[in-house]
Amino acid sequence: MTDIIVPADMWEEDVEGVIVSWLYNDGAQIEEGKPVAEVMVEKIQSDVLAPASGTLSIVEPADTVVKKGQVIGKVG
Repeated sequence: MTDIIVPADMWEEDVEGVIVSWLYNDGAQIEEGKPVAEVMVEKIQSDVLAPASGTLSIVEPADTVVKKGQVIGKVG
């Protein structure tokens, strides 16, 4: 399994973000490099990209408050 994490360089300040939505359902097949989730920080929305291809396993659902470096899903 490969972790899907909120990138450490997604925003500059040491603040929290929120998962706005997952672009695929749990169990869906995803492709490496494609957007899989949207995270919003201070009204700026950014995509989290799939680190590998495989089956998506969502760890943190939409509307969850997240920090940089946090695992929000897995690909297996």
